[in-house]
Amino acid sequence: MSAGVVRGWKACGAASQGVQRRSRQEALMSRYKVIREAEFSPKLADYTMVSSLIGLCLTVIGIPIAAVFFVVGKPLVQKWIDRLGCTLTERTLELQSGIFNRVESTIPLEKITDLQMVQGPIMRAMGIKGFKVETAGQSSGPTGYLMSLKGIVDAEGFREAVLDQRDRMSDGGPRDSEDGGPRRRRDAGEDDAAGGGAAAELAEIKASVLRIEALLRERGEG
Repeated sequence: MSAGVVRGWKACGAASQGVQRRSRQEALMSRYKVIREAEFSPKLADYTMVSSLIGLCLTVIGIPIAAVFFVVGKPLVQKWIDRLGCTLTERTLELQSGIFNRVESTIPLEKITDLQMVQGPIMRAMGIKGFKVETAGQSSGPTGYLMSLKGIVDAEGFREAVLDQRDRMSDGGPRDSEDGGPRRRRDAGEDDAAGGGAAAELAEIKASVLRIEALLRERGEG
């Protein structure tokens, strides 16, 4: 196969991926407003290659497979990364992965219990992070989580964006103040103060009821 044919095949593949990504974003925008689209670090390909080769070399059977994977694995890994997707909308977290077996998951934000940050030694050495999507009421399988995403650029910022939007949903709408500015989240001190005010009101109501009962007894005795 000539180099020109290979370059043409790669160009067609890249164009097809671009069309698929745009059509996916347009489909999401037609349902819900897209808030943030995850970007994946170029270092993710190197991390996937290194971690896969280490895993294969740990077994005798895997050593010859590792030799083949070292030669042909990089294009497959890059294709897998190109088909990764993680989109935050105003109501859902959309996840896409897979080359041959395409997997697309739509997770309602109110079902997300946590996005657990992960960074193993190889990830730390390469300067990338990831998170595990933990949900309530959905099957998470033997791993204890629904899906793991690694190599997201600004993973901590994306995690905070997802959790903040989830909190907005639980509050019943956008977290905006009456003057149009962002409404800050109540901290523990404010929650304690609100709880203390409610307790004081209950104590005052109880005292009023006791006074009324005392007055009724006095009138009954009189």
